[in-house]
Amino acid sequence: IPLYMGYDEHGQLYVASEMKALVPVCRTIKEFPAGSYLWSQDGEIRSYYHRDWFDFDAVKDNVTDKNELRQALEDSVKSHLMSDVPYGVLLSGGLDSSIISAITKKYAARRVEDQERSEAWWPQLHSFAVGLPGSPDLKAAQEVANHLGTVHHEIHFTVQEGLDAIRDVIYHIETYDVTTIRASTPMYLMSRKIKAMGIKMVLSGEGSDEVFGGYLYFHKAPNAKELHEETVRKLLALHMYDCARANKAMS
Repeated sequence: IPLYMGYDEHGQLYVASEMKALVPVCRTIKEFPAGSYLWSQDGEIRSYYHRDWFDFDAVKDNVTDKNELRQALEDSVKSHLMSDVPYGVLLSGGLDSSIISAITKKYAARRVEDQERSEAWWPQLHSFAVGLPGSPDLKAAQEVANHLGTVHHEIHFTVQEGLDAIRDVIYHIETYDVTTIRASTPMYLMSRKIKAMGIKMVLSGEGSDEVFGGYLYFHKAPNAKELHEETVRKLLALHMYDCARANKAMS
């Protein structure tokens, strides 16, 4: 969830989780940089978060351990299932969301909080897919859901419904970026149906393309160093784009 900061005409600092809360009082508004803190004594913003793997030289000789990678992914998904509210998965039918859904299904029947000693309060995993009627993504999502055995919900919308929702989408995601709005609109329409069903939390496959170089243009990377640097750049910007879209469109 992003944090925004702004100053009024007297130099007073304000912070909020939405830009619209700052508009009435602040002359300037900007996003607080991730991995940073503001030192109140001098007003300087200092970065504190830096991982070794940001630098190519620190990882260029690493050996890929597929078993370790799989375990880390399962542990991450499992840690997010410590929930006392009904949850589900966003399933597009692609590789990323399908893997997350499969791992979630693996642990959904038992309570993670007590080391799986008791049955989960909501043992049936619900999956959700959204699209125009006849979309190939919906077909793929249904096939994955059938294989995993989730309670699947296929949510349709029309072009007109998408157009009608744009004003609300812009209000919630707080951007006029065309690509972000286009991706947010189906997610926003889907979130209203999910909320109406009482589902409070969902997992998705967001972020995996940035971690694993899944976008098509990554194939054109001239060498390993530039590929790594581009994945790091994309990861460091996730909070401004894909994660911001997912958080704001679904909140």
